[in-house]
Amino acid sequence: MSEYKSNKSFVLRAVEDVVYEERPVPELGPDEVLVEVKKTGICGSDVHYLVHGRIGDFIVDAPMVLGHESSGVIYKVGSKVKNLAPGTRVALEPGASCRTCDACKSGHYELCPEMVFAATPPYDGTLGRYYKLPADLAYALPDNLDLEDGAMMEPLSVGVHSVANVGGFKANQIIAVFGAGPVGLLCMAVAKALGAKRVIAIDIVQSRLDFAKSYAATDVYLPDRPKEGESQIEYSKRTAAEMASKLNFPERGLGAIDLVIDASGAATCIQTGVYIVKHGGTFVQVGMGNAEVTIPVTIILVKEINFKGSFRYGPGDYPLSIGLVAAGKIDLKPLVTHRFAFDDAPTAFDTTRKGKSEDGKAVIKAIISGPE
Repeated sequence: MSEYKSNKSFVLRAVEDVVYEERPVPELGPDEVLVEVKKTGICGSDVHYLVHGRIGDFIVDAPMVLGHESSGVIYKVGSKVKNLAPGTRVALEPGASCRTCDACKSGHYELCPEMVFAATPPYDGTLGRYYKLPADLAYALPDNLDLEDGAMMEPLSVGVHSVANVGGFKANQIIAVFGAGPVGLLCMAVAKALGAKRVIAIDIVQSRLDFAKSYAATDVYLPDRPKEGESQIEYSKRTAAEMASKLNFPERGLGAIDLVIDASGAATCIQTGVYIVKHGGTFVQVGMGNAEVTIPVTIILVKEINFKGSFRYGPGDYPLSIGLVAAGKIDLKPLVTHRFAFDDAPTAFDTTRKGKSEDGKAVIKAIISGPE
């Protein structure tokens, strides 16, 4: 008799075509662990693959297991694994790099060209019973964190990477975050945990701003609509000026905005962010939107803005995320708004896609439990 249980998995076969399938249990290498997945959050990228079948050059052309925001319990370890044992509760970092290229060796493994990332074609994700990964990418959870916290470490690490790592944010600085969805909210939470003087949230939905204010933001801003005949760049410039006036921050010096994070991907947010960040400040793009956006490049030049991209997470981001939550600096519980059994994964995806459940409750993060 097999030592394994059913490896029922949630599989995307094509656009709008998902099924449950039995998948073989992965065979372990000596430095790998097999995790029995217990909790998985739904990411916008999962929904995007379901609806569009691709994200940029990543195209679903073969059946693929969805999911990558996961936690679970170690089921089995490879022969050389010494620091983890069966039964250990872990958060999964779902991207394994080659470890030998220039990016990996220079401490930027998130840029590895050979990255094997869960639920990014052609690689299967974590929405099954079992998932294997290198042992050093399974992080033991402290006793005061539960498995839902563990699943939320993936999106939190995106926030840690963009704010602390790429953005270089420090205590007593001021941050503005465009987009109050899950990633934007977590960026705000990271900044608050690091000792931000002000955390400004910008969104076009008042209810999202209300939540942001209750969660991590010190200030919120709801932009006006564009005027008739106003170009996009004119609108962005006007919005920036009105924001500076209403929120009372200068262009430079004490009280100016040190770091702007765009977690929306919207062109107007990117443009407005360039206009409001201080001279010599930093702008970090973490939200994915249109592949091509017009930006006021002369402003970037004149203000000597550090304009950067942030992609996934890198060295130290998961440990810092776990540490901040374990120390009580960040509370992830308010972000988990919906919970689903494994057999209800289609409903979970549909609910996330619609942005609210049948009772009208808005979705921030939906969590799917592992197979029973």
